[in-house]
Amino acid sequence: MAVLLATATTLQTSPAWAVDPDVGPVNAQPGQDTATPVLIEGLREPVDAEATPADAARQHLAANRSRYRIPRAGSDLVPLATIAGTSGATVRLQQKHRGIDVLGGQYVVRMEEQDGRRVVTGTSGHYFTALATEVTPRIGRELAVRRAVASTARRLSDALTVGRIPRAEDGAAAATGLRGEAKGLVVLPRGSGVLAYRVTVRGSAPGTGTPVVEEVYVDARSGYPALQYSALRTMTAPATRSPGDAPEGEVADGPPGTPGSLTPETGSGTRLDGAPTSLDVAYDASSGSYLLADAARMRGTTGGLLATWDARGRSVSEASGRWPSGLSMFSSPTTAFGAGATDSGAVDAHWNAGQVYDYFKKNHGRDGLDGRGSTVNSLVGVTYYGMPYVNAFWDGTKMVYGGGDSEFKPLSADTDVVGHEMTHGVVEHTANLVYAGQSGALNEAIADYFGNAIDVAASGTPMSDPAAGLIGEDLCRTKTASDCALRDLNDGATTSKNFLGVSFATDNGGVHLNSTIFSGALWDMREDLGGTLADKIVYKALTEYITPVDGFTEARNAVLAAARAMGVTSAQQNTVKRSFNAHGIVPGWEQALGVDTDTLFGKLNTTDSGVGAGGGWWTASKSNDDGSEPYSVYAGRLDAKAGAKVISPNDGRYHTAPATDGKTVVWTAYGPSSVDILSRPVAGGPVRALYSSYTGVAGLRVEKGVVVFEEYDIFGGRHVGYQRPSDLAPVFTDGQKWDTLTALPSISDNRIAYAKLYPQGGSYRLGVEVVDLATGKGVMTQQLDEPVSLGQTGINGSKVFWLADTDESDDGRLTIMSSALDGTDARAVSDEHKPGALIASDLTVSQDAVTVVGETPGTQYRNESLPKLWQLPTDGSRRERVSCNRGEQSYPAAGAGRQVVWLDATTGSTDLVVRNRPAGTC
Repeated sequence: MAVLLATATTLQTSPAWAVDPDVGPVNAQPGQDTATPVLIEGLREPVDAEATPADAARQHLAANRSRYRIPRAGSDLVPLATIAGTSGATVRLQQKHRGIDVLGGQYVVRMEEQDGRRVVTGTSGHYFTALATEVTPRIGRELAVRRAVASTARRLSDALTVGRIPRAEDGAAAATGLRGEAKGLVVLPRGSGVLAYRVTVRGSAPGTGTPVVEEVYVDARSGYPALQYSALRTMTAPATRSPGDAPEGEVADGPPGTPGSLTPETGSGTRLDGAPTSLDVAYDASSGSYLLADAARMRGTTGGLLATWDARGRSVSEASGRWPSGLSMFSSPTTAFGAGATDSGAVDAHWNAGQVYDYFKKNHGRDGLDGRGSTVNSLVGVTYYGMPYVNAFWDGTKMVYGGGDSEFKPLSADTDVVGHEMTHGVVEHTANLVYAGQSGALNEAIADYFGNAIDVAASGTPMSDPAAGLIGEDLCRTKTASDCALRDLNDGATTSKNFLGVSFATDNGGVHLNSTIFSGALWDMREDLGGTLADKIVYKALTEYITPVDGFTEARNAVLAAARAMGVTSAQQNTVKRSFNAHGIVPGWEQALGVDTDTLFGKLNTTDSGVGAGGGWWTASKSNDDGSEPYSVYAGRLDAKAGAKVISPNDGRYHTAPATDGKTVVWTAYGPSSVDILSRPVAGGPVRALYSSYTGVAGLRVEKGVVVFEEYDIFGGRHVGYQRPSDLAPVFTDGQKWDTLTALPSISDNRIAYAKLYPQGGSYRLGVEVVDLATGKGVMTQQLDEPVSLGQTGINGSKVFWLADTDESDDGRLTIMSSALDGTDARAVSDEHKPGALIASDLTVSQDAVTVVGETPGTQYRNESLPKLWQLPTDGSRRERVSCNRGEQSYPAAGAGRQVVWLDATTGSTDLVVRNRPAGTC
């Protein structure tokens, strides 16, 4: 995905392309990893005025093949949408490779018409010229779905939880609560291309019940999930913990049909701030009641509605990417809607939806979210399995608003929140920015910008007001606006000081974390140019220039080009440039990100593959520079005195998640029929196949030829196995019993440790078991309190360590536990109930230290709340940050003493880095 989100860094001029001397030189911005320019402006080239806009656009590209390097403009660019303007049209074309859609491959042609003459004025987008991959899959859809569901389940359930009840013995019940649907083949534009199945996984996260709508792209050659991110466009970063699993409600394919006889009426209600307001409602003759259905605004065109539905008592899991059965619109026997509609946030949702519709219609001539006047549905009052839900999202078809809690009103109570969610719908039907990484942060930034622009206009707030940049400030019940606002577009965030590099597993690659860098630049521009002009520039850039995988630099250039196309003055163009410059959004901004670590292996371009270390060596997986090739396993010395060496064979499989003890490297190989555990000596020699799984393998560790791992399946089963050099097949510690789960293994000195969920006395218990491989004897460690979940284990020559959660009411903080190898002397190295406890997710140990991946609790994502590495001596006497790098830190592996290697995302790519001692307090 790094290639999909790459930003071009230069703006070149090519006067030879200009055909009209009156318009000056043509500006052309070259693409990255493609010969096709990502932006051209300043053209005045005639095309056929009698042809359809789409045909004229393709004719223009075909006639200028030397400029665009598009060899098959008539066949592999398919018309996607044509937006008619007052003086011309903008055509969006979808790139196909041998008939298969290219993810993010979209090219835009802009045209003007006057006096029967049509000219092309510019183009932009991403057409990937290097694609050459075959498009015949080597795996079937069923395997792709199974791999996508298994990958999602494992990513969402690293901990072993009491609430996770294993499947029934006959395998009938799927403990994951996840299901996948294959949506067809796509080509990921990495290098020569990666053919993949797009699989949408829906349901609830194992152990937490968190709603899930994941887009997973499974390599159609090997079955490896090469790209994965959430499709829920949430107002804030989604919650990751809940009271536990809850049964899902019934769902339908879509909303029930619109009542046949609706008469527009004027109703009334009271907003949550106490203000009475008029409402556009409808009388339903079939029921004799009045509905929160605005049938007036689109009556003269499409007949579409702004409909507000009563989702009180429904869990968010029922409304994520689907429609709950039995849902009805808010209704009233009279035109006056009472306290129930007010308290749920329905009055606000309905009134605000009208404000947002009117804004886009009056200011930009846009009829609804899709521009075609389709019905806009809002679901109001959802809960989190009966608990408060403080969030809102657009799921691709509708808005969903949480009912709030003691601190926050229902999320529909602020115009900027409603404007934000509805703008996600506008973005989806225009630029369709991929909701991950930089393009996802742009998606959020544009939603914030328009949501807030609509809010300040509706409330009459001047741009000079210090509170004008706040989003969600009207949701506060007790706190001041600045204390509870969800974001501030005047926070001064910049790319050079505030950009946070994270994996797609965290906030979809930083879509909320980094959004105010770009939205802040747009907001500065609005403050200086005024709302009318700034809004038109941003809307024109969104609808006519920006394409799905644009990054910050490309979007900057799109906004500047849109301003120039509107004929703004030189002074106004300089204002736009200053706004972006002030936020560090300039060509090459990524080069200014600093680190305090030593890089062992850079730009790995891998997804969901960890790191191993031992015996003075490291091992990691790496793709090629454009991320198009299946991953290979490399190994190198921790002292960096020798270069990395390839360990795995080049056989088309994805070789991932390696581990080493300095003598041997073990790893998993994803192929079209199985996931295999392979091993090879560091010094070289034959590759040995140890075990084949038909579902998935994780948590590999190796010591003196003994390999330990965890096998998982799509039903929620997890089982730890180990294999000694003399074993012909693995020994599973739990016998692979259906009613027992074992997971998260570690190994040291011929002992293994792992977390275990097992039946006892009619219920299930959690514990950590230590097995002496020499004798086969296992002991359960003591527990200070009964845990509700267990995290990663670690073991050294004298102790075993693990993560434990004994209190679900403490925002996810975990205790770091230890005991003697015989299970006695259990103690808390770091207590979850004491100040400074971390939300820990991973652990690695040496003889001298315990290193954990931990986040500091907080309601908003920020640098301090990202996953960071923290190190403690084995007695827990102090705690230090391993590194002060700003990005996400993950997959740690302990070397000797206090040395740690890990994957660091600070620079925007994924690098293998090392520190020999902690950095301190940062």
